[in-house]
Amino acid sequence: MLAREQRMRRGDDFAVAVRSGRRAGSRTLVCHWADAEDPLRVGFVVSKAVGPAVTRNRVKRRLRHEVALLLADHALREQGLLVVRALPAAAGAELADLRSDLVRGIRRTGAAA
Repeated sequence: MLAREQRMRRGDDFAVAVRSGRRAGSRTLVCHWADAEDPLRVGFVVSKAVGPAVTRNRVKRRLRHEVALLLADHALREQGLLVVRALPAAAGAELADLRSDLVRGIRRTGAAA
């Protein structure tokens, strides 16, 4: 689980990261990164296109877990905004595929430490 301070909650933060940040996509997800002076905050977007509520929540839990592992390994920068947007293919993807796509997206956007 991500600490409260690390969770993105305001719509303005999502908008800044998605509209003005760098973007890197893959088959299962898209990572958006915006440099900011504030401590790192992470948000997740899993639309109804991914599947029913049970599927969306499972995808979100998997992504949150992987981001928490990256934070524990200090693999992410300490300041900025990261939005991870799941695509419909994420519903049927294996955990290893989600992990590799997430790491690749984070590296390509410049969010990696």
